[in-house]
Amino acid sequence: MLDAGRQEFARHGLAGARTDRIAAASRVNKQRIYAYFGSKEGLFEAVVDDALEDLLDVVPLPSDAPDATTLAGEYIGHLVTYHRENPELMRLMQWESLERTSVIDLDSPRAVKCRTKVDTFAHWLGVTPDQAAPLLIQIILLATGPQAVLNVAAMVMATTPEAALTRAGESAVTAATTLIAAAVAAPRSSQAREEPTA
Repeated sequence: MLDAGRQEFARHGLAGARTDRIAAASRVNKQRIYAYFGSKEGLFEAVVDDALEDLLDVVPLPSDAPDATTLAGEYIGHLVTYHRENPELMRLMQWESLERTSVIDLDSPRAVKCRTKVDTFAHWLGVTPDQAAPLLIQIILLATGPQAVLNVAAMVMATTPEAALTRAGESAVTAATTLIAAAVAAPRSSQAREEPTA
């Protein structure tokens, strides 16, 4: 049901998706969907959570990177590849942003996992979680932005959508490593200025 729901919601969003199509694709009756998930909204939430779990499983933060810049480059490279191979996740995220902004639960398991990821990212960068959170969002946007505006990316780069994604992905890795290198250097520069001279 989750796989069929992922395809249906990615194509049509929450409002446009039909549980009868999901049931048919899953080869179950519609009542079973409601028995498991309570409502179409409940199924949508389960589908989004499942899709994000897949992402976390396939693209964890690198645990053996020698430095923060390498970590950022490896992570965004894997993110770019994952989203190219799984475009339905970006579509689900866009539908959720359009249709579900009023139901954000900051105590949900998903929100807790996001904060844990920020804490891990902060540790690797040697910055505070408050500093790491916007950096992580910027890296995610660098990786996913071209997928979200694919036609625009193709027109800006005057090439095919597939070639635009490739070029944008390569550029995203470079931009992310530059961004992280500057962010990591900034606190050190500030500390150096504050240290008293002998």
